[in-house]
Amino acid sequence: MIQIVGFDGDDTLWRSQEFYDQAQIDFEAIIARYIDLDSAGLRAQLLATERGNLAQYGYGVKGMILSMVEAAIDLTGGRIEAKDIRTIMDMGKDLLVHPVELLPGIAEAVEQVAQRFRVVLITKGDLFHQERKVALCGLTAFQRIEIVSEKDVATYRRLLEEFEVQPDEFAMVGNSLKSDIAPVIELGGWGVYMPYHATWEHEVLYDFDGAGRVVEVDGAGRISEALDRMMSGA
Repeated sequence: MIQIVGFDGDDTLWRSQEFYDQAQIDFEAIIARYIDLDSAGLRAQLLATERGNLAQYGYGVKGMILSMVEAAIDLTGGRIEAKDIRTIMDMGKDLLVHPVELLPGIAEAVEQVAQRFRVVLITKGDLFHQERKVALCGLTAFQRIEIVSEKDVATYRRLLEEFEVQPDEFAMVGNSLKSDIAPVIELGGWGVYMPYHATWEHEVLYDFDGAGRVVEVDGAGRISEALDRMMSGA
């Protein structure tokens, strides 16, 4: 029987990726003044730079902006002007103070789940930024909040040991198959997959087999129902 339900933060509780996507568009507009974007393969290069920097910078706005600056210098052969680097830095500052916008129905869904299960928030990214989002989101039902640097099997195994539950007593709700669902399923847990309309390419997972332990929902209002299906299926 499921004892604890975990919720992801970005793009599960509150909007996030579309703001990063807009920053990407603004970044491209800056770099387009120096090079031909199509021939340069800007998006692929920026993604490669971000992935290469994850071990040093981690996830979140700060790592993205530092990677943008690095990519901008490389792509322009060092010709990018200081004022444009400053613009990129200001984009990051704007993202860090952007208002927290909850997804439709998610506040009610969390409260509904919390009436039946212990609920925890498990989110990854920059500590200061995630703490700010948690403080401003207005959700108070979580019995525990975990901000982690990575969401992988090792992280979930550690958390489940601290929660004192077995994997099959835990379900994770999230929008990322790679970070929220697949590691939990590998451990023997359950997943409620709630896709978001925008996903960072690094978080895309192809050919995923949920082994009958994942229920996909089309919105927050279906989360409780999905947990019911898991409980009856188990």
